Amino acid sequence: MADGGHSVQRVQLQEERQRIQGQLHELRSDTDTSLSFDGGFADSSQVTAERGEIEALAVTLGDTLDEIDRALRKLDEGTYGRCEDCGGSIVDARLEAMPAARLCIACASKSR
Repeated sequence: MADGGHSVQRVQLQEERQRIQGQLHELRSDTDTSLSFDGGFADSSQVTAERGEIEALAVTLGDTLDEIDRALRKLDEGTYGRCEDCGGSIVDARLEAMPAARLCIACASKSR
């Protein structure tokens, strides 16, 4: 396995991936059942707002899942821990805090 000694981050990423997939599954299930209403329901705007919030959360979770998948691919390719902008190393402390980090601290600061 060409993960460059980042087995802890691999485990963290895989666990986070499973957690997010579970949340997405729950959101989809909840949307199908809990946000239905009959024609006499007076506050359909509340249901619409709740659906919008759930859809926004699902998009955010999907984006996070994409970041995790990208980090797992980088582990497989042996490029994990390299900044996608400058090519330098991402410090271990940053990877421990954010296993899916794509940028070193300097480049992340510039992109804000």
